[in-house]
Amino acid sequence: MHRPTRGYRVFQGVNGVILTLVVVVTLYPFLNIIARSFSGGRQIRAGEVTLWPKGFNLTTYRIVLHDSAFWRSYGNTVFYTVVSTAVAMVLTTCYAYVLSKKNLRGRGFLVGVAVFTMFFTGGLIPNYVLVTSLGLKNTVWALAIPNAISVFNLLVMKAFFESLPTELEEAAQIDGLSTYGILLRIVLPLSKAIVATMVLFYSVSFWNSWFGAFLYMDRTDLMPVTVYLRNLIAGATGGSNAGAETAQLSQVAANVQAVTIVLTSLPILCVYPFVQRYFVSGMTLGAVKG
Repeated sequence: MHRPTRGYRVFQGVNGVILTLVVVVTLYPFLNIIARSFSGGRQIRAGEVTLWPKGFNLTTYRIVLHDSAFWRSYGNTVFYTVVSTAVAMVLTTCYAYVLSKKNLRGRGFLVGVAVFTMFFTGGLIPNYVLVTSLGLKNTVWALAIPNAISVFNLLVMKAFFESLPTELEEAAQIDGLSTYGILLRIVLPLSKAIVATMVLFYSVSFWNSWFGAFLYMDRTDLMPVTVYLRNLIAGATGGSNAGAETAQLSQVAANVQAVTIVLTSLPILCVYPFVQRYFVSGMTLGAVKG
């Protein structure tokens, strides 16, 4: 068996060191956030917390998790994320499949329309007026429809569909399948990797989104968890700065940001390992080939 050269071994060593440093730099802030979320307020303000909790304290977690509004907001977020992701996947998949057909008349125009929206938007006030005039305020559609298609995701899916053999679709047409039948029974079963990747992208985007709900939701019982936690941060820091803080409020103000980051990130971290195996293959298969 051919032995690796000295230069290759040096390359492997340097590559290993660099990747290890990247992992450390990536993990350190998140581990620090977790440690801060379980630490006491005095230790946090003194800058004593690094990778391990100091002055172990669960006050902020107890306050947040025992609040019925938190769980209601969490349920809203799950509902909004599921519905919005489903809408986005249907529209993005159909649009990308259409654009992947090179013999489609007006294909260049349709691609141009999509790319145009990457650089130009109608603006905040026109969007707000449009959503309000359509009667979408205080509904899930105010969050799902305006953000239903990400042009980046659209172009990645388009590139993936273009890489599929056209002979499969031609054979399906000979067997009598319609356009939608080909998409549902031939194309999508072969596109599990890219579909899983796009579901991950959309679900993370909708889960973390707060400004749309802050803008279009007037009722507190409809707020997602991101808006709830934003208001909690604002209330805790505002109360602390006002000088009327108690020991409990002081603790909440000290680590409420860390607690909210952990609570909002936890569901995505639990889901990610199950779709990770599709992520790399989905992105590489859908990438633009040179």
